Amino acid sequence: MSAFIIAELSANHNGSIENAIATIQAAADAGADAIKLQTYTADTITIDHDGPGFIIEEGLWKGRTLYDLYKEAHTPWEWHEQLFQAAKDAGLVCFSSPFDPTAVDLLEDLGNPIYKVASFEITDIPLIEYIASKGKPVVISTGIATEEDIHDALDACKRMNNDQVTLLKCTSAYPAPVEDANLLTMVDMRTRFNVPTGLSDHTMGHAVATAAVALGATMVEKHFILNRSMGGVDSAFSMEPTEFRAMVDQIRLTEAALGTVTYEMTPKKLKSRQFARSLYAVQDIAPGERFNHENVRSIRPGLGLEPKLKTKLFNNAVAKIHIKRGAPILPKDYIAD
Repeated sequence: MSAFIIAELSANHNGSIENAIATIQAAADAGADAIKLQTYTADTITIDHDGPGFIIEEGLWKGRTLYDLYKEAHTPWEWHEQLFQAAKDAGLVCFSSPFDPTAVDLLEDLGNPIYKVASFEITDIPLIEYIASKGKPVVISTGIATEEDIHDALDACKRMNNDQVTLLKCTSAYPAPVEDANLLTMVDMRTRFNVPTGLSDHTMGHAVATAAVALGATMVEKHFILNRSMGGVDSAFSMEPTEFRAMVDQIRLTEAALGTVTYEMTPKKLKSRQFARSLYAVQDIAPGERFNHENVRSIRPGLGLEPKLKTKLFNNAVAKIHIKRGAPILPKDYIAD
């Protein structure tokens, strides 16, 4: 099964619906399977306040209040219907991350097919229960999660009789250092929690995403922007269309290389077996002569007896006919003595 590749629009519309629609089309052209929105307003995700904890102290958005950041970054709710249609027209699945129950209600009205729980919402169990109650597939990022948090989130989905859950390994840094990706955790989550796993990736480039697919990721999410020179709150760690296309191509190439588990002897394998080793006469052998290390060797090509029969041949058989040097040893050429 091919990995489901998601282009994250996030704030990369920079306040323009025209940019948003152009970004959706560019994501389709770059090989994405889906476009993901974020559905919140500054008032549904925080409050306008500059007290302790409300001002970002480090990183890309240092010094900004949460309210100011989210006011700039949000995707206006009145755009959603048009963006869902633009995605449909472009052949993409469109879905969103809701950040409160009213956002879920809006998305339900639009026929949202998948719900994404953002990393920082994984501890909001009532929200996850409400999302899961809609009976749609739920994708949960684990960027800040403890093992207990993940169990709690999965249990919330189970209480709502929703077992359509995928966990995404995520490093909540913007951009994230490659050495912090810890993709083996993604592999462990698949067995530990018995759910499909994938990657929400904030590293630069496509090496981590491609490696994740090689390790079994069923889903890959990357932030996507028309051009980083546009600026904006997420631009620094977002992929441009040519970069995204290169990632998609590498992922699909990796999937082709992984193939399937098979030991079938295909026509190509059978043809190549003629260059395997087999038993050949390396001296002329007269009728009645015994086979030995002097007159028979295991050499290429592979048109004679398999080398594993050499001991039996030497101990229990003599030549039936004259065998010329360079001829393969075949069952018709000997008799048991």
